[in-house]
Amino acid sequence: MSLFALFAPHLSAAEMVQDKDKIAALLLDRRERYQSCADLVLSPNSTQSVQKIMQLAWANKIPVVPIGGNTGLCGGASINGGVLLSLEKLNQINPVNTADRCITVGSGSLLYQVQQAAKDAGLFFPLSLASEGSCQIGGNIAANAGGINVLRYGTMRDLVLGLEVVLPNGEIISSLQPLHKNTAGLDLKHLFIGSEGTLGIITAATLKLFFLPQQVETLWASCANINECINLLNILQKHSSGSLKSFELISHTALNISANDLHTTPPTNAAWHILCEWEKTQNTERLPETLLQHGFEHILIAQNEQQRQNWWRLRENISAAQKRRGVSIKHDIALSIAALADFVAACEKNIQAAFANAEIVLFGHLGDGSLHYNIFLPDYPDKSVYQFENQINSIVYQVVLQHNGTIAAEHGVGILKKHWLKNMRNASELALMQAIKQHLDPYGIMNPHKVYPE
Repeated sequence: MSLFALFAPHLSAAEMVQDKDKIAALLLDRRERYQSCADLVLSPNSTQSVQKIMQLAWANKIPVVPIGGNTGLCGGASINGGVLLSLEKLNQINPVNTADRCITVGSGSLLYQVQQAAKDAGLFFPLSLASEGSCQIGGNIAANAGGINVLRYGTMRDLVLGLEVVLPNGEIISSLQPLHKNTAGLDLKHLFIGSEGTLGIITAATLKLFFLPQQVETLWASCANINECINLLNILQKHSSGSLKSFELISHTALNISANDLHTTPPTNAAWHILCEWEKTQNTERLPETLLQHGFEHILIAQNEQQRQNWWRLRENISAAQKRRGVSIKHDIALSIAALADFVAACEKNIQAAFANAEIVLFGHLGDGSLHYNIFLPDYPDKSVYQFENQINSIVYQVVLQHNGTIAAEHGVGILKKHWLKNMRNASELALMQAIKQHLDPYGIMNPHKVYPE
């Protein structure tokens, strides 16, 4: 029996995806690294439909791969046979619970829609990503997304109050109550946050909301080196009374690529740049003066909303500008802030020893030690650069590991980095992960061949 014949009697016609263009778009990942092959593409419109799909998949040992907005960068939603499960129709956004400052949404809801629903209620959902117009909440949770506001609000793990999940056998576990405290046993939602769809399918979530910042101050600073940037971070954290919410590092190369792409002039000229923002209060009114007293003379304060938006556009456009220049080898890493300067120096030395003309495009969330470390080889601007990917990854990741960092900060592991997981986790940790996977998914049908080393 074909998979279509197996599933069709249990689902509506609208849940059986047959549009060839739509299927083709889902089967090619965002970076065009992974071309998938699915036997069937389904788009359930309810948790009950997801449950029925998983019951049939479990009974027939059929692989199932969930996919959200298809914005992943590590092949986490690629598939080689089986069912590709698009969650876009699970997009219900419930009214905001203002008393508990939370909102319950379907996993297929777009991030910007959740942000807007919170804003319409006078509240704030702080997850902010360049892909927020297309990424979905379920994918954000499955990858434990971070973004620019982690410094104050934490990652997605810190923003989830409750989850509804369909397990590989079709059972539903649901805890969507808006409880900010609950110590009744293990907090099972943390099994699924960051699991990249390998343990179950997230169908809904209750998310924390915050009061809207009344007024923000946006600063652009130029620094001569990484240590100067870190010194700036420490001073701002000390004197901002906890209101510093973002602290972004932009290298000279990254800034120029973005500025040229936007046909604009960078705000300043320096080796390193910081774009940061804090909520303006009485306690922060003297922050610019404090920075001047500490020797930070090359600072700019946004004078209006348009200037603020222009600066953030320079930061958010870096990845898109890179893509328009050509293909690069990308790394999503994190280190302790204290180790960042040594890492940057050591890694640059090793990369340039192997590839003399390599361009290092470095930017990211310095406030939490998370960096995007991308390598562009001008002589190989297309996919031919992937012949050097293993060599470049080895150089970068070895330096990351020498400095006790991580090779996966916020984009996940997927297929791309799973063989490196054994370098990140010890044998006991890997055994525990595998035991949890085996218990929940003994047939290995849930997003197979991802995350865990074979």
